[in-house]
Amino acid sequence: MGQESGICPENVQLVRAFGALRLGRGRAAALCWRVSGAERDRGGDMYPHALHHVQLAMPEGREDEARAFYGGLLGLEEEEKPEALAARGGVWFRRGELRLHLGVETPFAAARKAHPALEVRGLGALADRLERAGLAPRWDGALPGMRRFYVDDPFGNRIEFLEQV
Repeated sequence: MGQESGICPENVQLVRAFGALRLGRGRAAALCWRVSGAERDRGGDMYPHALHHVQLAMPEGREDEARAFYGGLLGLEEEEKPEALAARGGVWFRRGELRLHLGVETPFAAARKAHPALEVRGLGALADRLERAGLAPRWDGALPGMRRFYVDDPFGNRIEFLEQV
């Protein structure tokens, strides 16, 4: 239902050369399942359709620094954590559909490569605001159609800000 089976294009040469490998009850290892066009068009309830939140790590006991950066400088609103999760530390933020969670990780290691990319309007004004706060935006023009820069949050996590041009 909602799925089609067949030989995956990447396995055609394998099947031609060696025949399909058999896995119990005659199922061929070279076969794969693909979502049918109709299932894909319906959105397929079991398939991801949105990003709920992004979580970054932070060191224990530094929630006030997170609030100053993400709330004070970036204008995100603090979101109350569920009681069952509040004891773990960290702090959650949101603005509209954007949700960003900071969770305590021990031992802590900053995300230097993996990072959220936050789209903004008024990128230049944000860069000025961050510079006045002592943070130096690192501009990067390598993404066509976008202006962007990176800064590190108070814990060393890389954060990207970008705006369409």
